[in-house]
Amino acid sequence: MKRMIPISIILFMIIILSGCWDSKELTDISIVTILGIDKEDDKYKVTVQILNPGEIAGDTGTTQPAVNTYTETGNTLIEAIRRLTSIAPRKIYLSHLRIVIFGEEFAREGIGGVLDFLSRDHEMRTDFFFAVAKDYAAEDVLKILTPLEQIPGNNIWGMIKTSEKIWAGVTSVNIDDLVSSITSKGKEASITGLSITDDPEVGSKLTNLEKSLPYTRIETYNESAFRNDKLVDWLTEAQTRTVNNINGKVQSTVTTIPCGKNGDLSLEVFNTKVEKKAKVKGDTPKMEVNIRVESNIADVSCTVDLTDPNEITKLEKKHEKDIEKTTRDSIKEIQEMGVDLFGFGEKFKMSNFKYWKTVEDEWDEVFSDQLEVDINVDVQIRRTGTTNQSFFEEIEGNMDQEEE
Repeated sequence: MKRMIPISIILFMIIILSGCWDSKELTDISIVTILGIDKEDDKYKVTVQILNPGEIAGDTGTTQPAVNTYTETGNTLIEAIRRLTSIAPRKIYLSHLRIVIFGEEFAREGIGGVLDFLSRDHEMRTDFFFAVAKDYAAEDVLKILTPLEQIPGNNIWGMIKTSEKIWAGVTSVNIDDLVSSITSKGKEASITGLSITDDPEVGSKLTNLEKSLPYTRIETYNESAFRNDKLVDWLTEAQTRTVNNINGKVQSTVTTIPCGKNGDLSLEVFNTKVEKKAKVKGDTPKMEVNIRVESNIADVSCTVDLTDPNEITKLEKKHEKDIEKTTRDSIKEIQEMGVDLFGFGEKFKMSNFKYWKTVEDEWDEVFSDQLEVDINVDVQIRRTGTTNQSFFEEIEGNMDQEEE
């Protein structure tokens, strides 16, 4: 028993002393939350936002922003990042990275060259998102300070997650998603866009945050369409929501349909299921897309009797037609771009591999010129809300009485 005591002490000390062998002190590292990538004179231009620990901790008596921005160039991405140590006093630390932003010009040239480092580096996690700066360099986006969130990286990450969850206007793309889409045939990548509302230089000043509505803001802007690793076009909002819908990325959203003479009715979609079936008839590839939607009535600005089952059925049919038209138009427009953002090619690969091997190398052309898409939509309205009639009816009734 006495022999066990020193052995236990030794084992305990080994555990305690070895538990933090690779830990890093905050005074030794520069924590990066956003990484921006552009090209300049055939070199990679890297811009990083580094946390200012003193400001985040709430130290008083300072007027510094919560982040500092640094820029450097290099022949490779890691070279540019390491060169940052010539202007930043600490080692660049990427484990807390939230967003990687590509400048539009760089994205059009091709992003494939930087994905190896982003997926290979052992310090980096895989839960950061990608975005493309519309009409701007990534460096311009990283200049801008954001309201509400002290840390712009958290602000952008939160915007993407929230919009994805309740609007379906964008979708989060991580490194695994992006590499898979770029390296495999049958599905192309789409990445969230970011826009700047005004002059980036104005947005870089603390005075921009002193207004309730800042002059310069960062906003999400639909999605960018890629062919292989190159940006080829920007999607509209309707196209973006259609892509997310068909790819099963819609958690919740809102659809508005005409109601009555001049009114509108909004439905909150809370459940969507999409089934894609690939078929070949003769030499013609066909894709059947079945969309099942469950929604609740959320906002009514027209005269409609929500207690009447026939009226509910009419609204369901209107909703079905609206989804079908938007989906059909968006698919046709994206086919004209020649980029399969829906993964239709992957469906043929899984269900009819023999056919897929005959069109694999020319799938972009087949998708664009030959593929026929059939769309079937089924909508079920589950709830009408806590009131059976719209207040709009009472307002109209009062107006009619006044006219009499």
